[in-house]
Amino acid sequence: MKLLRVGPVGAERPALLEDDGTLRDLTTLVDDIDGKLLADRSALERVRAAVGARILPVLDSAGLRVGPPVARIGKIVCVGLNYHGHAAEIGAPVPAEPVLFLKAPDTVVGPHDTVLVPRGSEKTDWEIELAVVIGRTSRHLETDADALAAIAGYAVANDVSEREFQLERGGQWDKGKNCETFNPLGPWLVTPDEIPDPQALHLRLWVNGALRQNAVTADQIFPVAQVVRYVSRFMTLYPGDVVNTGTPAGVADGHPDPKPYLRAGDVVELEITGLGRQRQTLKPAA
Repeated sequence: MKLLRVGPVGAERPALLEDDGTLRDLTTLVDDIDGKLLADRSALERVRAAVGARILPVLDSAGLRVGPPVARIGKIVCVGLNYHGHAAEIGAPVPAEPVLFLKAPDTVVGPHDTVLVPRGSEKTDWEIELAVVIGRTSRHLETDADALAAIAGYAVANDVSEREFQLERGGQWDKGKNCETFNPLGPWLVTPDEIPDPQALHLRLWVNGALRQNAVTADQIFPVAQVVRYVSRFMTLYPGDVVNTGTPAGVADGHPDPKPYLRAGDVVELEITGLGRQRQTLKPAA
């Protein structure tokens, strides 16, 4: 299933996208797409049954905003340096263990919402990532199979980053990762039955029409199942939590000088196989 949330900011309603492009209203079945729903297998089966019966009301998608596909996210756990190509382009050694950091849930915006260039920013960067959404409470997962079973779905994420704030201002990476609007998510949450192999997905990102990132998840240093299992050793993952699994080569920071960092007016487009497409226009933060 392709689950999504549509409508104005703060007033999104749950919906489902059928294979033929028909948008169906889920409000008669569920309150929202959040951790509570994703942990409730019976509720998800009711949605599946209604889809099969084609009894859900049709929504007119014309002019309808698409919001983040998950509401009330508890935490966003991110993996740094998780692609061989990205580590090579910035001259970093391949990490022996996953590099973890957190992004605040309030960085999340819809897939086509405006991304704000922070005040004083000269090094705002793009990062296409495969996002994993958790569907069951997970502690100390023992096997890759356990980890994959804990996943409720997959989505596209743009882990927007400000490199000066992240790398040149002291402390940890948080300052460069948690600026307002720095985690567009969606358009859909795609359930695992539609993604049989998360290590066979093609990621692409364009800036102003120029292809900047072009890779497959097979290049990950730590595959999706290993990442989820690893994270569960150090913190409890709850339904609705998000794990951003790292970005491939092609970020602005990996280019030779002058690096093509983002500016107000730039347009970023990104897509992952089967997970849909995002498009953001950048504007200056107020």
